[in-house]
Amino acid sequence: MNKRSLVVGGLRMNVVEAGTGPDVVLLHGFLDYSHSWRHQVRDLAAAGYHVLAPDLRGYGETARPRDVEQYSVLHLVGDVVRLLDAFGIKRATLVGHDWGSMLAWDTALMRPDRVRAVVGMSVPYVPRGDISLLSTLRERFGEHYYMQYFQEHGPAEEELARDVGATFRGVFGSGSEPWDPVLPEGGGWLDCLPDKGIPDWLDAADLDAYVATFERTGFTGALNWYRNLDRNHELTAPWHRAPVEAPALFIHGTRDAFGRHASALIDDLPNAVPQLRGVLRLDAGHWVHQERPDEVTAALVDFLERDRPDPRIRDLTC
Repeated sequence: MNKRSLVVGGLRMNVVEAGTGPDVVLLHGFLDYSHSWRHQVRDLAAAGYHVLAPDLRGYGETARPRDVEQYSVLHLVGDVVRLLDAFGIKRATLVGHDWGSMLAWDTALMRPDRVRAVVGMSVPYVPRGDISLLSTLRERFGEHYYMQYFQEHGPAEEELARDVGATFRGVFGSGSEPWDPVLPEGGGWLDCLPDKGIPDWLDAADLDAYVATFERTGFTGALNWYRNLDRNHELTAPWHRAPVEAPALFIHGTRDAFGRHASALIDDLPNAVPQLRGVLRLDAGHWVHQERPDEVTAALVDFLERDRPDPRIRDLTC
């Protein structure tokens, strides 16, 4: 396993690389970085794949542009494409979790020539609708919805940085717990999350790695992804209601708090992703690839190694 720093389309990007064989790119989500994929990087490389796990724009050791506009979906998809270019990869399978799942779907949508297949985790593909995602959620949950809170520069950064250890205990500890996405009066996002301590699937050393990383980087880069939701809606007008045509697999935890609000979207995936090969439901929370790493890696290898995809949708429960 090697860590590389290279310039990707003018952006300095940190990438963890391992193995040889067919190309797989692992895209992390919100409040995360390449460390999220430590289990999959090791095991996919051992299974005969060339694996790349970048710190995405605004995260980890990758550059953090100052302008909010530089975190648009076009910039993010461009980063993935230019990463492939930097490694001389024509087409790769993209595996994403959370925001990384959204990025994987969007890259497959916008650049199908570069994407062999997609695996989304925790966040299903949702075709572009008539109004932006942020507007949709604001209509459903009101002005105090946490994504609306993230729009203003300053308050969320200050809250998350106040005690980074407590932030990540709340973030990781709440992945399997019900939580209200509407902020309490006068409160912040962390007030919505139960502090359950370190979950049993996360070593103390791994938690320390997250804390040290975000104490160094801060949280603005991560939050700027949310601050482009309305902009992204405008930029994606050419793909209005367009399906993702790549072969795909979706994996999620049955105890994921997000999944409780997205069950209808998951049920609709065969319509939004015509070549969906399966939906794998695991007894896990939001951080399914860290909570159930062996099962997730086995599902990835099975998906990657199918010579002829099964056109039927398989609903698997473990």
